Amino acid sequence: MFKCSPAEEAEPQDFTCLCHSPAFARLNALVEQRFSRRAFLTGAAAISAAALWPGVSVAAIPAPPAIPIAFTNIRLFDGKSGKPIEGQRVTVEGNKIKAIEAGSDPMTEGAEVIDCGGRTLMPGLIDAHWHSMMAPIGMIDLMTADIGYINIACAEEANRTLMRGFTSIRDLAGPSFGLKRAIDSGLTAGPRIWPSGAMISQTSGHGDFRLPYEVPAEPTAPLSRGERLGGGMIADGVDEVLKRSREQLMLGASQLKLAAGGGVASNFDPIDVTQYTEAEFRAAVDAAENWGTYVTVHAYTPRAMQTAIRGGVRCVDHGQLMDEETARIMADKGTWFSSQAFIDNEYANPYPEGSANRAKQLAMFAGTDTAYELAKKYKLKTAWGTDILFDPSRTKNQGALLTTMTRWYAPDEVLVMATGTNAELLAMSGPRNPYPGRIGVIEAEAYADLLLIDGDPIADIKLIADPDKNLRIIMKDGRIYKNTLTA
Repeated sequence: MFKCSPAEEAEPQDFTCLCHSPAFARLNALVEQRFSRRAFLTGAAAISAAALWPGVSVAAIPAPPAIPIAFTNIRLFDGKSGKPIEGQRVTVEGNKIKAIEAGSDPMTEGAEVIDCGGRTLMPGLIDAHWHSMMAPIGMIDLMTADIGYINIACAEEANRTLMRGFTSIRDLAGPSFGLKRAIDSGLTAGPRIWPSGAMISQTSGHGDFRLPYEVPAEPTAPLSRGERLGGGMIADGVDEVLKRSREQLMLGASQLKLAAGGGVASNFDPIDVTQYTEAEFRAAVDAAENWGTYVTVHAYTPRAMQTAIRGGVRCVDHGQLMDEETARIMADKGTWFSSQAFIDNEYANPYPEGSANRAKQLAMFAGTDTAYELAKKYKLKTAWGTDILFDPSRTKNQGALLTTMTRWYAPDEVLVMATGTNAELLAMSGPRNPYPGRIGVIEAEAYADLLLIDGDPIADIKLIADPDKNLRIIMKDGRIYKNTLTA
């Protein structure tokens, strides 16, 4: 696949030309086996090539278990009932849960036994609104840095995401296709990813990060930096929305995301504006439904949410400014409400005082309590996510942000939301679901994505906020990525 000058021209062990190094030879062979040239050039190579460079930490991928593993002496939180179950044993075989059985039942022959010492075994956590390619990179770096650097930095963050106990994430904007492929093929560690690809936005919308001097665009103007990266894609009119939607599906989107209204992070769209028409939403929905999946939207206001719902959208992300009429419509339609604990606390990402972004942020914060009250009143299908964006210093708070949901829900409700309920939302991708087995629950034949918590997270949910200390075992796909029980 790669060509260079004849190997005999290079001095032994002197890799003046990188192409002659053993590491490069191994990479080249791997690429020949696993990737087409086209897929390699789109970004997966940048992540896999991290192994070639000194000083870059590449997570070791544990081997799959050779024999069944039996977790004994556990307090079981199954991701469904919200109540701990005593006296059970969970047996994992391969990458699936084989059985949940009474601790007194005969043990699976030849199983490795892990005595959990009465600790809580629960499903891996799920973040339904994560940006794997935009959370760990500041906006300036994202708009100016080399894509290779961005991919490697995000691969490192994916490993940290997994080490925080998040075994699955729904990626709601960003060029995560290459990272997902690298994780799935064992090149780097990280969570399962349900990618949306680029967020589709109208001109002047939440995903239009062009500067004023770039407007109006020339008819033959090249794509903007954000579009070239795959962070956002500008589309106006039914035909253009249909085309851009189909492109993201072609690239591997498990669901589509459109911007339906103003945002906080974007500089040129007030938070109250409504973006896209019902017909434009319908075009994206038609494209998604033809592929067996769905559309979610970024939206805060009632008008933005209702326009999207009339266009066939099945999920609203954010919704902090929701009113009662909108909540009733969502309940009637069965529309998902995927929201975040956005309040002005120590985990917020405050914009400069006096800025337009800060004013929009405060308006959004002010609606959060009402939105959750309405979601509970109308029994909306409610998912949870973090939506950390452009701030690598905040990604460490992923679990802590989950614990703040106790402002509105009991701890057991919060934990079910971040496991079994979020899994139901991810399953809406239907045939585009990249991991068609069950996740978010501990039941027979579900994927073996498991956490062992040093304590009872229902009694003290803040245990989730300190994963380094309190997550004793992290298992994803049957592989143990962390085990400190023997330390």
